Amino acid sequence: MPVIAALLLDGVPGHHVTTPAVCFGTADRCHPRVSYEVRLCAAPGFRSTGGPAAFGLAAPWGLEGLAEADTVLVPGHEGHLDGPPPEVVGALRAAAERGCRIGAFGAGTFTLAATGLLDGRRAATARGLAAELARRHPRIAVDPDGVVVEDGPFHTSAGVLGGVDLCLRLITADHGVAVAVETERQLFLELPADDARAPGVPVSDGALGPTLGWLEARLDRPLTLDDIAGHAGLTVRGLSRRFRAETGLPPLQYLLRVRIQRAQRLLERGDEPVARIAARTGLGTPANLRHHFQRYTGTTPSVYRAAFRSLVASLTGSPDGPMGPDRGAAAD
Repeated sequence: MPVIAALLLDGVPGHHVTTPAVCFGTADRCHPRVSYEVRLCAAPGFRSTGGPAAFGLAAPWGLEGLAEADTVLVPGHEGHLDGPPPEVVGALRAAAERGCRIGAFGAGTFTLAATGLLDGRRAATARGLAAELARRHPRIAVDPDGVVVEDGPFHTSAGVLGGVDLCLRLITADHGVAVAVETERQLFLELPADDARAPGVPVSDGALGPTLGWLEARLDRPLTLDDIAGHAGLTVRGLSRRFRAETGLPPLQYLLRVRIQRAQRLLERGDEPVARIAARTGLGTPANLRHHFQRYTGTTPSVYRAAFRSLVASLTGSPDGPMGPDRGAAAD
């Protein structure tokens, strides 16, 4: 199980403390084959989170929690301009030397920069701090517009939800775009993963993988059991057995869930009318799309779109979620 260690320095914002557990925990909860262990590791001198509503926290790990981590995350903290304690510098350098992936978000980039590990690399930080980071660390190529900047094993991010952006990028690297998109949807709409209405699509690592990819690339076409079985090189009966074994669903039920999930993505990212989304997802008519969409999500496509946009805008100040706009979803 990959270990994610969040390194907490005194005055870390409260939402930076919870971000890794929420993001990686949501991915874990939504996908049976995804598994992470998230550790909260207190740096020397850590007492509480930052204002305006500071609270004390007894982290279960200290710097020793970084020793076996696959990924170390460095959030911002109130004293980011003062430089980290020598023990923190040593622990981060040791993690880098053994090939650990290291991420920093917001002002946390200053902490990582103080180790010298970012010298000669590109990096991002909170928008208002980019000029100061460049002044203090001229050997770093600071990207003032970077959302998530990846350079070798180092990932840095900016923005109000920079931690979420970074965690989603790491989940994408670990498990692919589909898992990250579903994780993002769960994060922002807070749909329970075990709700029977939630159209989570099972992930298959078995022999059906090529057929599932072929199927998902042809959602706008009328697909029959014979079509799917033909691609898989199986009889219809054999196909049904294989689908149930690898996904837990019959083939056409799986296909329907993929179509609903694609409709969700299009509703979240573009302004296409429901009729066009129905055609692009293979659901045919707006009435058919609304029927199946409400059955699986408990709401209508238009209400879903409005709720998603309203929630994301309230959190980010932008109508686009952390994964960015779907450039292929332009309206007619």
